[in-house]
Parts: sequence; structure tokens; C-alpha cells
Amino acid sequence: MVIKQYQIVLVNLDPTIGSEMKKTRPCVVISPNEMNKYLQTVVVAPMTSSSKVYPTRVEIHHNDKKGWIVLDQIRSLDRQRIIKVLGDISDKEIIKVKEVLKETYVD
Repeated sequence: MVIKQYQIVLVNLDPTIGSEMKKTRPCVVISPNEMNKYLQTVVVAPMTSSSKVYPTRVEIHHNDKKGWIVLDQIRSLDRQRIIKVLGDISDKEIIKVKEVLKETYVD
């Protein structure tokens, strides 16, 4: 399965510990395509359909549903956890994700 940056993928996140987001849910691929091409791990940010407004959450719309990319719960996982590709986020949403990632993790 070809995995590309900014795709939405369905992932089994279990087992988890404590406050980690759990169960099978959509996630957005954060790792760049060069990494995705060669490594057996992928960096993702889980998504949720219910969230309060936080500076580390990006609102998106996919398949006529509103959701949030949870950039404060980024994790690496083995690509075996990926069940299927669900689609892509929009160019506007990609820009917002990049802004939040830079603001949160850089500098």
C-alpha cells in the first residue's frame, strides 16, 4: 500500500496507555513521502469527531463530516496498523496543519 503525506488513513491505534487516543480511527499522515517510501513506520496525527477548540487541533471536513486533526497526539506507528486509505485533506487544510506544526514544534 502506498502511503502519502497528508492522506487520511484508517488506523488501529490499540493498545494504548493512559490519555493516548485509542480504537480504530482516521489519522492524517504527517511524515514526508521520502520517509513513507522507505521506512516501515509512518508518523500520523489521529483525528476525532468531537473536540474543544485547542491551538493544536485543526478543523477539517471530509465526506461531509466535520472533524479535527489532533496535532498534540502525533505518533509513529508500524504501517501494519493502517487498514486502508480514506482520502486526502484539502490544500487549505494542509496549509493550516503546517502552520500549527511549525508554531507548536519549531522554535
